[in-house]
Amino acid sequence: MKIAIQGFEGCFHQVAAQSYFGKHIETENCASFAELVKKVKAQPDVDAGIMAIENSIAGSILPNYSLIKNSGLHVIGEIYLQINQHLMVLPGQTMDDIREVHSHPMALLQCMDFLEKYPHIKLVETEDTALSAKHVRHKKLKSTAAIAGSLAAEIFELDIIAPNIHTNKNNYTRFLAVSKKPVETAPDANKASVYFQTSHERGSLANVLSRIAEAGINLSKLQSFPIPAKVWNYYFHADMEFDNLVDFQQALKEIEQHTEHLKVLGIYKKGKTL
Repeated sequence: MKIAIQGFEGCFHQVAAQSYFGKHIETENCASFAELVKKVKAQPDVDAGIMAIENSIAGSILPNYSLIKNSGLHVIGEIYLQINQHLMVLPGQTMDDIREVHSHPMALLQCMDFLEKYPHIKLVETEDTALSAKHVRHKKLKSTAAIAGSLAAEIFELDIIAPNIHTNKNNYTRFLAVSKKPVETAPDANKASVYFQTSHERGSLANVLSRIAEAGINLSKLQSFPIPAKVWNYYFHADMEFDNLVDFQQALKEIEQHTEHLKVLGIYKKGKTL
């Protein structure tokens, strides 16, 4: 299989893709999420894609919800990945040798408590964590370390001299698996991603939410988005968790009657946390 990911070789998207689809996959690296969606839709040899949708610290990646909704792609699954940042160098280097640390701005920020212990080290912002690791290896930067994930260290044969240097140890990112074609819904599926639109009348959203609750469905995510053609009108992305697939499908018919538009993006099994 070839799976489209956002980022470079060794990035966390590649870790998520291998964890979900298997380590045997080939990855199609994309510079942006828009490019990822385009390649999954139009490139015949790309079977599916993995894209981040929310982070436990930073919150929702709002543009990606709209990308999925407007793409016509199908959500076929999800996976939760703990984001562990490590300091890595060329073999033989130590902390005493380091004069610069390169990484993505967010990764540097996540590791600031550790980095502040070394005020003489210059922090250099880069495009990507894994790309920073690649540059250390390929340019043979003896006085430079990179902050990236363990896969990057493995691929580029770097030594991790300080593991897990991120301040918040509960940093998780949720990734969605998307494909151009729907897959057969598994009998043990227990989660669905849905978007719906209600009328702009008082209580219309509350009415839909009441129906969801009455059906015994857990609303694990509700995100609103403006409708460009209707000022101050919104549509909603909802992630719903349930115990019985048949009961959920019956409940969906009841919920649909109280919306102006409803579309199921995918029904799948709740993802594992790695």
